Amino acid sequence: MFKQLRNKFLMLNLIIISIMMVISFTSIYLITYRSVHNDITLEMNRLLEAKGKPNKEPKRSNINGSNSNDEKHSFERSASFILIMNNNNNLLSHSSTFDMNEEFYKTASEKALNLKADRGSFELDDTYWEFMRKPSSEESVYKLIFLDVTDRYNYLTNLIYTFAAVAFIMLIVIFFISRFFANKAIKPIKETFDKQEQFIADASHELKTPLAVINTNTDVLLANSEDTISNQSKWIYYIKSEVHRMTKLTNDLLYLAQADNSDIRLISTDFNLSEAVENIILTMEASIFESNLLLDYDITPEIICHGNSEKLKQVVMILLDNALKYTNSHGKISLELKKYNNKAVMTFSNTGKGIPENDIKHIFDRFYRIDKSRSKNSGGYGLGLAIAKSIVEQHKGRIYAKSIINTITTFTVELPLAVNR
Repeated sequence: MFKQLRNKFLMLNLIIISIMMVISFTSIYLITYRSVHNDITLEMNRLLEAKGKPNKEPKRSNINGSNSNDEKHSFERSASFILIMNNNNNLLSHSSTFDMNEEFYKTASEKALNLKADRGSFELDDTYWEFMRKPSSEESVYKLIFLDVTDRYNYLTNLIYTFAAVAFIMLIVIFFISRFFANKAIKPIKETFDKQEQFIADASHELKTPLAVINTNTDVLLANSEDTISNQSKWIYYIKSEVHRMTKLTNDLLYLAQADNSDIRLISTDFNLSEAVENIILTMEASIFESNLLLDYDITPEIICHGNSEKLKQVVMILLDNALKYTNSHGKISLELKKYNNKAVMTFSNTGKGIPENDIKHIFDRFYRIDKSRSKNSGGYGLGLAIAKSIVEQHKGRIYAKSIINTITTFTVELPLAVNR
C-alpha cells in the first residue's frame, strides 16, 4: 500500500515538474525564436534599403557557382541576394554578396514563388533560405530578397536538442530526489500505521485471554447451576478478577487513544512535586519491604512544578512499580528528586538483570515486554511505561532509560519548573 502511495506521489511530482519544464522551455524557445525571426526581418530590411548594393563578402562553400575562398574564413553577415522580377515572374536583374550562376537564381525564385506567399522559407542545396517579397518603385516590378538562415535554423535546432537533453537529465535527477523525499515523508506515516496495526493486534490478544477465562468459568457455573453461590464463589472470584483486569486494560487503552488524538485536556496548577513524590513513596514502602528490598531516596524539598499532580503521581507509581517488579532478590531501589536550572529531575534506579541494548529503545512502546512470562504473572500488559511517557510529554517533559546488564537500570524524568519559580 505504501509502495503504491509512494509511486503515485512520484508520478504526480514528475508530471507537475514535467509540465513546468515544458512551459518554461517552450517560453524560452518562443522568446528565442521571436528574437531570431526579428533579427532576420531587420537584416532583410537592411538589404532592401541598400537598394541591391550589399557589401562584398566571401562566398559560402555550399552555394553553386561560388568563388573558391578559404572554408575556415569567418563571416560577419549571412549570404544574401536580391532578385528583380516582373509581373510575369521573369528575372530582370539580381544583386548578390557574391557571384552565383543564373540557374541558382532561377531555382531560388521558383521555390519562393511556388509557396505563393509574401514571406517564407525553403531548403536549397542543404542550405536554408528565407525570402521576402516587396513591391518596387517601378510599375510591374517587384523584389525578392533572399537571406541564408542556415546558421539560425541550426541554432534553434540545437536549442531544442539542448532543452531535450537538459530536461531528460533533470527528470532523472528529480526522480531520485523525489524518491528520497517521498520515502522520507512516507516513513513516519508507515511507522504510525504499523504501530497502529501492532497496537490493535496486541490489544486483541490481551483481551482474548481474560474473555476466555470468563467464558470458561461461566460454563463451570452453568454446569453446576443447582449448587449454592458460596460453593461456587471461587469461579465468581475468577470472573471478577478478569473483569477487573479487562477494565484496567480498556481504561489504559482509552487514555492512550485520547492522548494520541490530543483529546485529553489536563487540569494544570502549580503543585509541590516533592510532597507528591513523598506521598507515593509512603504508599509503596510496605510492598517494597515485603519484597525484601532496600529503598533509598533523596528528595529536595519545595520543588514546584506546573501540571496535573495526579497524573504525575501516576508516573512515579508506574516507575516505582516497574522497579519493584524487576529488582533482584535483596536488591536496592533508589529514587532521587533534584532541581537543575529550570528543570526538576527524577531518577529511579534499581539493581537487577538490566535491559539489553536492543530492547531499551522499545521499552516505551505499547505492549512491549522484555520478559513476557514474568509480566503476565505480575498482571502487566506492557502499557505502564507507554502511559508514563505520554503523561510526561503532555507536561512538556522528557523520559529516558539507561541500563548496565546485571548491574543497574535507571529511568530519568525531566519536568519544567513552574514559571513563577
